[in-house]
Amino acid sequence: MRVAFAGTPPFAARALEAIASAGHEVCAVLTQPDRPAGRGLRLASSAVAETAARLGIETLKPISLKQGDAPARLSVMAPDVMVVAAYGLLLPGTVLAIPKRGCLNIHASLLPRWRGAAPIQRALLAGDTRCGICIMQMEAGLDTGPVLLERPRDIGPRETAGELTDALAALGAEAIVDALAHLDELVGRKQDSTCATYASKISRADARIDWTEPSAVVDRQIRAFNPVPGAEGLVAGEILKVWKAEPSSASGSAGEIVARDAQSLVIACGQGAMSLREVQRPGGKRLPIREYLRGAHPSKI
Repeated sequence: MRVAFAGTPPFAARALEAIASAGHEVCAVLTQPDRPAGRGLRLASSAVAETAARLGIETLKPISLKQGDAPARLSVMAPDVMVVAAYGLLLPGTVLAIPKRGCLNIHASLLPRWRGAAPIQRALLAGDTRCGICIMQMEAGLDTGPVLLERPRDIGPRETAGELTDALAALGAEAIVDALAHLDELVGRKQDSTCATYASKISRADARIDWTEPSAVVDRQIRAFNPVPGAEGLVAGEILKVWKAEPSSASGSAGEIVARDAQSLVIACGQGAMSLREVQRPGGKRLPIREYLRGAHPSKI
């Protein structure tokens, strides 16, 4: 099958690789323009652009699909189907109409739950115990199209967003290859919009730890924002990113350090507490808690 592909992060690159490996002709790849990255803020290509270059596939990096020549160039390529995964740009109706067999989206939730930009983080924040991948026939609405194929998966009690994203990327790659192989046989399931929830974009404000919340809420927040953008909270008078922590049965006033030894630092929450395992000072590197404590000022902690 002649496939056009649109995606940007590693989650999408995994699917592109699988589609090409399955023998489909990937005629074009669309991805976000190069962005400044790293401490030097040098322009860097997306994971999808790097994969496409390695596979020798023509890559388009439009700023918008509502203007410019990308839609016209895509139309000339005449794809049978277009696969979209975490692309980052909305596809206008003119682009949705280009592929003869429509556009398929790889979405990291069990639709209609968590339509939108950040389904993995929102599922973790909500304490969901199940998630999954949906292959959806795209239409004009935001993740509203019929679901052609669904692959559910349990969420582990200590999984981070990074770990869950990696697992769902593998599941999504398998699912889209399966969907393309059986496209003639798949029957779409209409979504029940009355059950829909929306996964809005993540902001830095979402990642600020409020120690007055129960430890279960703080725990979900820390896992949901690892690796991006990193949950951060006030600890002994300084703002730290908290990368790893575990709930503790200790108690005390919210934000108070209630226990400390060479291997642990326990912060009280509104209910329960969190034992910090890995933290990072502003401008510093990630440190196991024992190394952070070794360098902390004794009057503060």
